[in-house]
Amino acid sequence: MTLTWKKGVSAILTLGCIGALAGCSSQQTAAASVAPVKAASTTVSQGQPLTIVPTPSGTFADNFNPFAVTSDYGTFGFIYETLFYYDTQTGKMWSVLGDSYKWSNGNKTLTVSLNPKAKWTDGQAFTSQDVVFTFDLLKKYSSADTNGVWTQLASVAAKGRDTVVFTFKHPNIPFGLEYVLGTYIVPEHIWSKITDPTKVTVTKPIGTGPYVLDTFSPQDYKLKANANYYRGKPPVPELNFPSFNSNESANLAMIQGQIDWTAVFMPGIQQAYAAKSPNNHYWFPLGVTLNLSVDLKNPLLSQTVVRQAMSMAINRNVLATKGEYGYDKPAEPDAVPYNMSSWQDPNLPAQDKSFTYNPAGAVALLKKAGYKKNAQGIFVSPSGKPLSFTLIVVSGWSDEDTDAALIANQLKQVGIQVNVHEVTDSAYQTQLSSHQFQLAINAAYGGPNPYYVYQENYDPHGDADWMQFDNPGVNQALEDFAQTTNTDRQKQDIYKVEKIVAEQLPTIPLMYGATWYEYNTSKYTNWPSASNAYISPSIWNYEGAAITVMHLHPVH
Repeated sequence: MTLTWKKGVSAILTLGCIGALAGCSSQQTAAASVAPVKAASTTVSQGQPLTIVPTPSGTFADNFNPFAVTSDYGTFGFIYETLFYYDTQTGKMWSVLGDSYKWSNGNKTLTVSLNPKAKWTDGQAFTSQDVVFTFDLLKKYSSADTNGVWTQLASVAAKGRDTVVFTFKHPNIPFGLEYVLGTYIVPEHIWSKITDPTKVTVTKPIGTGPYVLDTFSPQDYKLKANANYYRGKPPVPELNFPSFNSNESANLAMIQGQIDWTAVFMPGIQQAYAAKSPNNHYWFPLGVTLNLSVDLKNPLLSQTVVRQAMSMAINRNVLATKGEYGYDKPAEPDAVPYNMSSWQDPNLPAQDKSFTYNPAGAVALLKKAGYKKNAQGIFVSPSGKPLSFTLIVVSGWSDEDTDAALIANQLKQVGIQVNVHEVTDSAYQTQLSSHQFQLAINAAYGGPNPYYVYQENYDPHGDADWMQFDNPGVNQALEDFAQTTNTDRQKQDIYKVEKIVAEQLPTIPLMYGATWYEYNTSKYTNWPSASNAYISPSIWNYEGAAITVMHLHPVH
């Protein structure tokens, strides 16, 4: 499953104007009740090392730079930390470097109180100046500001040693909670000596997190527990990250008990994995929407009729059953996440609520638009350009590799040529972020309501607008949503986006994707599970993964 490139049992936000929570006036001061990351005792009993495989990605490059497009897993959350972590599945807000926050000044001012015990792993104190420096760095080097925080912020200022005041240009509550509070903070005393943060290779990272880099090789690296972590000694003494080239090799290691925690696709997992040992477990909540992302700057893919025809020719039921072994469900045109049906416009036209597999209709649609098939059976545009595209997918991600092959075959049946190009994980990320692709299978992540999915994927400033979609109607609706906490008004804004997304297909939604999550309880218990869902199980919710480790209980 493709991940998002970003960036961040407890009380849910009670007064904070979060997402769709009603009853919080846009003019009142709002304070947040947050859950602390588990503060382990300094005498905590530690268990055995954990072996973690986020995804098969081949050999590693020695770079733990939080501003790099690609950085090794563990950089975020385990080494560098955010102020807070807003859990996308449960809606819980966890304090990390921040202790509390409040909105004021018509929700244009966000004041954060920091944890006074936090410190960097080189022993230096963590202060408000580090936070201000980090945000100023993002302002100075816009290429490092991948979440576009300075499109929303007017200023960031320290107020004493342990308080930071963020002033927004306009009220934008969901953005502040997700992206401002979720920004990873770096130490001023180190990064002030670096010219361009996006171009440096970091091999000896200094963070505030529960782990520090111990050893590194292209085949395996290890993080060791930060013995002086301000929230107490982590219960896991060492995190081990071995490299794997494919789902198949990782699956074999899982079955043999060599991996403790992973997010890898495995066909027939109940029989192949869970039944092999009472310690083998998995939980696959439907947490993302798997899309066929398109380059909207491409002269052919920019035409709505082409995207509509492609969508009609894709058999989503086949993808879900053959490519994803029944773990996923077919998606809907409006891209409303699976568990958020209450946000779907009840008056949305039927054709915008569900896809119909109709290859004959796809052919008819293209012919009506003036496309004709050439001698090879491929449709050619009125200007003479064949409908032939390259679809990139990560080599070794067997489920999506299969999905890509199925899509290519289905589209070929109607006269659209798709050449599947399997690339490395790093090459895939680079091509997406630089918009150097035509088609890509990509997962759209979000938050507790559709705003986060739409903003991230369909806003020009969104974290995953690989397609370069820019629609004034969508932009205005998202802006209006961000300035109110009235649920009815928010829904009207979301309804506008739903209709545009469903009819224009800036991405072609494929499936509601399962969140891959497998874990072994032979060394530790208290993992997130369907019956113990204290946090999202996604290994790619970086800060959430670090919080999970802090909550594990060693088995002795």
